[in-house]
Amino acid sequence: MKQQVLILGAGFAGMWAALSAARLTDLHDRGDIEITVLAPQPELRIRPRFYEAGVESFAAPLLPLFAATGVKFIAGSAREIDVASKQVWYHTTQDQLAVINYDKLVLATGSHINPIFPGAKEHAFDVDQLESAARLEKHLNQLAQQPASEARNTVVVCGGGFTGIELATELPARLRAILGDAAPIRVVIADRSPVVGGRYSEELCHVIKQASDELGVEWMLNAEIEAIDERGVTFKNGDFIASNTVVMTMGVQASPLTAQIPATRDAQGRLHVDQSLKVVGQPDIYATGDVAYARTDEKGNTALMTCQHAIMLGRFVGNNVAADMLGVAPLPYSQVNYVTCLDLGGWGAVYTEGWDQVVKSTRAEAKKIKIAITSELIYPPKAEKEVAFAAADPLAPFV
Repeated sequence: MKQQVLILGAGFAGMWAALSAARLTDLHDRGDIEITVLAPQPELRIRPRFYEAGVESFAAPLLPLFAATGVKFIAGSAREIDVASKQVWYHTTQDQLAVINYDKLVLATGSHINPIFPGAKEHAFDVDQLESAARLEKHLNQLAQQPASEARNTVVVCGGGFTGIELATELPARLRAILGDAAPIRVVIADRSPVVGGRYSEELCHVIKQASDELGVEWMLNAEIEAIDERGVTFKNGDFIASNTVVMTMGVQASPLTAQIPATRDAQGRLHVDQSLKVVGQPDIYATGDVAYARTDEKGNTALMTCQHAIMLGRFVGNNVAADMLGVAPLPYSQVNYVTCLDLGGWGAVYTEGWDQVVKSTRAEAKKIKIAITSELIYPPKAEKEVAFAAADPLAPFV
């Protein structure tokens, strides 16, 4: 019977983990080790693009790639991890309960928006998953069918982080295309920070403010949300914004499956891992992507819940779980380089380098970089074994 490396999740971290593990076992000519991915769909959903229009096209098929690299795929949703028995119970696409055994487990089940405010679950939209982003897009496209009103013309984006900014700066052009150039549209970012883009460097914040001002995107700072209902958003200071379109981009939490692993987790539910990305205290379980709390360098920086980190975390974890099975030395995870490329809608974009986010380019020049990243760099490699394995090498250059 083949030894089983089971990877839960086919997002950026899960896909690259599978390719990297398959690569190392192939290099050692070990046909007795099976790499299996368990996920709801055999596709890589390009989540960093879910703020854009045409969201239903942002998914890349994985079955040809997995077939070319010898990765087995099972369609299903993991429900219970039995650490003691080394089993995972899951629901099939027919909603039947099934079980699979593993020798080594890689948790790559990503993250989700946690609707923390009263009424958010019932009345707010999000761009967290493809289905929810498609629901928002359908809603936006139907706004013109509603009677003209302040609430119809106003979108409130809750959260001024990366996703919130990209969505908000994209919306003016999208809304004008739907409602007409004469419509008095209003896009508001409600954020708890006292300054625009407060979590970023001062230089980057200045660019975000400039772009927001030119696009007409408002920032409501020091905003504490009280509740969301069918009329709009109520804030704790008594303010109210009438809106038929409220979008949540804050409150991101790691997959709830992390709670089933007896191990230390951070405030977002991410599992603490060592340099090999093995869950601390769990000899047969690894974590990667948005479910891993991992150090990126010797300066104390930790991986963020971004595609940029998920790709490299996936490459390293796949290599290391396979190395564990093969009895060879792992590669300590390291990702010293860090860049930010923030889409700013019709204004352009901004590109920074380093953890101190030094601005290197803006507007149209940065937009070209952003388009190259989101339309080429983050997509799966060709469904050819040599090409895929070369790309899956943890030491291959990325950013």
